[in-house]
Amino acid sequence: MWMAVAILVAAVVRGYSGFGYSAMVITASGLVTNPLNFVAVVVLLEFAMSVQAWKGASASVDWRRVGYLVAGAVVGLPIGLWVLTAISEDAARASIAGFVLVMCAILLAGWRIGREVTGPANLAMGVASGIANAPGMAGLPVVAFFAAQPMAPAVFRATLIAYFPILDLYSGPVYWYYGLVSWDTLWASLIALPLTVTGNWIGGRHFFGAAPQDFRRFAIVLLGALAALALGKALL
Repeated sequence: MWMAVAILVAAVVRGYSGFGYSAMVITASGLVTNPLNFVAVVVLLEFAMSVQAWKGASASVDWRRVGYLVAGAVVGLPIGLWVLTAISEDAARASIAGFVLVMCAILLAGWRIGREVTGPANLAMGVASGIANAPGMAGLPVVAFFAAQPMAPAVFRATLIAYFPILDLYSGPVYWYYGLVSWDTLWASLIALPLTVTGNWIGGRHFFGAAPQDFRRFAIVLLGALAALALGKALL
C-alpha cells in the first residue's frame, strides 16, 4: 500500500513538474525494502511515461545534446552499477538517500551557469547521469544541469523526453546483466503501470492550480524529506 501511494504521487509530480518520478519511487522504496528492487521497475515505467508525453515534443528536441548525454551515460552506468551492487543494502540505501539530498539542495539553491552549455560538456554530464542511473536516478543531475542554463522551456522538456527512453533501452540489458531484472520486475511494473499512467495524466492536466515552478519546489522538498527518512533508516 505504501508503494502504491508513492508511485501514484510520484507520477502526479512527474506529470506536473516534468521530473522526480524515479527518485521519489526509489527513495520511498528504501523505507520498506531494498531500493535496488525497484530500479528496473522505474526505468520501465519511465519509458511508458516518455511515450505518453512524446506527442508534440519531437520538434523541440536538441538531438546533438541528447547524443552527448547518451554517449556519456553508456560509460557511466556500468561504473555506477559495479559500485552499487558491491555494497550492502544499508550502504546502498544511505548512498541513494545522500545523493538525493545533495541534488535537492542544488535544485533548491537555484544554481545558475548564465549561458547554455554546448558540446563536450554535455558528455561529462552524461557520464554523471549514467552513474546516477545505477539506482534509477539519471534525471536529477540532468534536470539540475538544464535548469542552471537559460534553455527554452520547450527545448528543456523535449530534450529530457527524448533522452530518457534512449537511456532506458540501453539500461535494461545492463540491469539484467547485474541481476536487477527478474520476473518480479515485470509483475511489479504491470501492477504499477495503471497508477503511473493515471498519475502522470493527472499531473499533466495541472489540476492543482499551482504554478509549475512552485509545484516543482514542493516536489523537491517532499523528495528531500523522503531521502532524510531513508538515510535515517540506513544509519539507525
